[in-house]
Amino acid sequence: MKSILGLLGFFLLAVTAQAQIDQPKEINTSQNFGDYTVHYNVFHSTDIPAKVAEAYKLVRGKDRALLNISFTKTENGQTSLGLPAKVVGKTKNLMQQSQGLTFIEIKEGEATYYLAPFVFNNEELLHFDIQVTEGENKPLAITFNRTLYTE
Repeated sequence: MKSILGLLGFFLLAVTAQAQIDQPKEINTSQNFGDYTVHYNVFHSTDIPAKVAEAYKLVRGKDRALLNISFTKTENGQTSLGLPAKVVGKTKNLMQQSQGLTFIEIKEGEATYYLAPFVFNNEELLHFDIQVTEGENKPLAITFNRTLYTE
């Protein structure tokens, strides 16, 4: 009986450990710089409706993605909508091949955000280097990695 309980305990411990291993890692989508926050997200170009892509001259495809950047400021507990800024950046793959990003400014009402289209290969790990500058302030640098998959 003790050996059965011991095996049951070991089994439960193993299942719990495996469940913790299988949990997806939290993906950061923003970085704080004092009162300022840079928000970023990478998504497939096919997530944008065809008419919207056409309006902004964005090419949709299974090997194309978009990087979305927005820049906000929090004052007195209130967070602004996306603010205008200068955004520059590039991606780099594991072979150290670099791809410059060209950002398109999107204004929706009082919010401003930036989209940069880029091409990728299936299961490609890309390293992003981005700089966001508001006015004459010092650039805010963010770096992050994403593995991308064709649809």
